[in-house]
Amino acid sequence: MSAFEFHLDAADPNTSGRAGRWVTPHGVVDTPAFMPVGTLATVKGLLPAQLREAGAQMVLANTYHLALRPGSEIVAEMGGLHRFMDWQGPILTDSGGFQVFSLAQMRKMTDEKVVFKSHIDGSTLELSPERAVEIQEQLGADVMMCLDECPPSGESIEKIRVAVDRTTRWAWRCRDAQKRSDQALFGIVQGGIHPAMRQRSAEALLPIDFPGYAVGGLSVGEAPELMYQTLDCTVPILPANKPRYLMGVGRPEDIVEAVTRGIDMFDCVMPTRNGRNAMAFTSTGPVRLRNAVHQRDESPLDAECDCTACTRFSRAYLRHLFVAKEMLGPILLSLH
Repeated sequence: MSAFEFHLDAADPNTSGRAGRWVTPHGVVDTPAFMPVGTLATVKGLLPAQLREAGAQMVLANTYHLALRPGSEIVAEMGGLHRFMDWQGPILTDSGGFQVFSLAQMRKMTDEKVVFKSHIDGSTLELSPERAVEIQEQLGADVMMCLDECPPSGESIEKIRVAVDRTTRWAWRCRDAQKRSDQALFGIVQGGIHPAMRQRSAEALLPIDFPGYAVGGLSVGEAPELMYQTLDCTVPILPANKPRYLMGVGRPEDIVEAVTRGIDMFDCVMPTRNGRNAMAFTSTGPVRLRNAVHQRDESPLDAECDCTACTRFSRAYLRHLFVAKEMLGPILLSLH
């Protein structure tokens, strides 16, 4: 019997939205679900208990960054990520594929592997599909991601085709490299904003029969409508009985649009990064607390939110914390 089971509990009759339960070795995730990003095995400024209190079910960590510091071998010696960071819920590790895109000036890529120059000390980190899986098995997250190539927004269709086909070959190699049965390996659909390339990528990954599928390469500069159109032509190809994960998307309006299209899982640094910089998403839209209009504002940050920041403090106080550079400000808005 698999350590992972995905159950669909409800479907919206008017859209492709659905609600489900995803059983993992470290607990059940009710979907749709958003994963806070803990790149270096910590969601900045927040204790694991605070994450739980805020409703987080699952968190994300990053293979590339943890391979550089402290090193996957050290994490393994410390008992794996769950014990290392004292998070007992499910964890997903990205493969380092996004860094192929975001650190393009600091890497060299061939069909065999990607070679990065460390942004920390200039040392070399080699990531092949096999090495990416090996590192993620040492980290011990519940979900591993295949190494993929995320092409830049606006890339030519010829180069996107090369990236799609490389991503497919790497997916097979990742599948063949996996040794641990207590971790789920997800495939990643690429293809930019080109429907034919998205179809090519998704259909090429289906025979591998991954336990879950991700849609990558979006929210990298394209207009929101193009993202939605890309989901419209991609998601219906993916198996309905497996979780679908939209990578790197965190704006509330984008999440709502993606859920109506059948996406189950999300991650993004944006909510907590914005929070650390005095900007919060609320039920009435974004609020920028550094603005002088909030200096004498007695109202809560969001009257419809039950988090600590919204139920106990005024906008005036929260603004004061940021102006005074008190660390409580970023903590409270990250929790929100």
